[in-house]
Amino acid sequence: MPDFAYEAMTGAGARNAGTLTAASEREALSILDARGLFPLRIEPVRKTATAGITGSSRRVKPRYIATFFAQLADLLRAGVPLLRSLELLQRQSSQPALVEVLREIHLKVADGMSLGDAMALHPNAFNELCVSMVRAGQEGGFLEDVLERIAAFTEHQEDLKSKVVGALAYPVFLAVVGFVVVQVLVVFFVPMFEPIFKKLDEKGELPWLTQMLIAFSHLMQRRGIFVLLAAVIGFIAFRSWARTDAGRRTIDGLRLRLPSVGTIYLNFALSRFTRILGTLLHNGIPILQALKIAKDSTGNKVLADAIDQAAENVTAGNSLAQPLAACAHFPRDVVEMVAVGEESNNLEKVLINIADGLEKRTSRQLELFVRLLEPVMLLVMAGVTLVVVVGLLLPVFKMSQAVQ
Repeated sequence: MPDFAYEAMTGAGARNAGTLTAASEREALSILDARGLFPLRIEPVRKTATAGITGSSRRVKPRYIATFFAQLADLLRAGVPLLRSLELLQRQSSQPALVEVLREIHLKVADGMSLGDAMALHPNAFNELCVSMVRAGQEGGFLEDVLERIAAFTEHQEDLKSKVVGALAYPVFLAVVGFVVVQVLVVFFVPMFEPIFKKLDEKGELPWLTQMLIAFSHLMQRRGIFVLLAAVIGFIAFRSWARTDAGRRTIDGLRLRLPSVGTIYLNFALSRFTRILGTLLHNGIPILQALKIAKDSTGNKVLADAIDQAAENVTAGNSLAQPLAACAHFPRDVVEMVAVGEESNNLEKVLINIADGLEKRTSRQLELFVRLLEPVMLLVMAGVTLVVVVGLLLPVFKMSQAVQ
């Protein structure tokens, strides 16, 4: 339990200060009242840096969050009060990070804070989408349904992420191995041939490819650490710029325009958006509020801006399909299906069907892309290695011709 520092007045008018341990600030006030003290000030004792990381900074894996939401929904549906449910889940959890987060959420809810606001204090455990859906569920009186939907959506997203990571694991491995092999050839293998090429270099007959290869070898040998340092600094600077609003919009726009990869990225983003929007509408959330919540699920600033524009048009009385059609990034078939769903008053089911179709289409595209990427990576590795070998063999051929 947390400790609270207090300053209070006794019945005789004397000041009394100290600390006490209680489950919440409300319980601490009750303890002081039982002691006959009138509280003037009470606040939690701040932990020192050595006392451990606070729950708000603890990162919890999404699969544990999905399990938590599913279990919380089952307990609430069974009639267990929210505070009791949080306490039970805290006790039975085997993940230290999740236990710490649930403990702090329990304390905040006990102090009168809503569940959504308490979750918002832990952004490394609960993203903005989950928090917004929980708040909407509490306001609309269907919290159990929302928790089940979040759990199912989170598990579904983790499955998709696992498929993507698994598909790209081998190409990434090939890229890393190829980079290491080339660096070993350039740094250790090329210098062994340099004394052989010295005479040709003095005569000015050394091929330009070999000259470039030797120059690059010298650079990596003598200035390799500076090249690496410059790459690290450039990467840090790029990440800092990418976190700005302008940088994120620029990068998100480039992602959508990438050949092949951009289509896959767009379909994944749209599938998340349509699934979340359909889920929110199914649970009775008004379309304007649902659009504001679902736009963050795309993970793309350009698409989020287009959805914001769509929400403004809906506010003016227009249909959702019209502003989406004005955005060049929404496929025509998706817009047509949204229009049909609005006309038939069955938009939530149509959106879920769109999400299912986009995910199936994207899975096929991703599988084909990875199948093509593997031989391309092999060809690139072979090509770079061939350049190094040719650069070393050209002088040898020239020297052999001179001897003849």
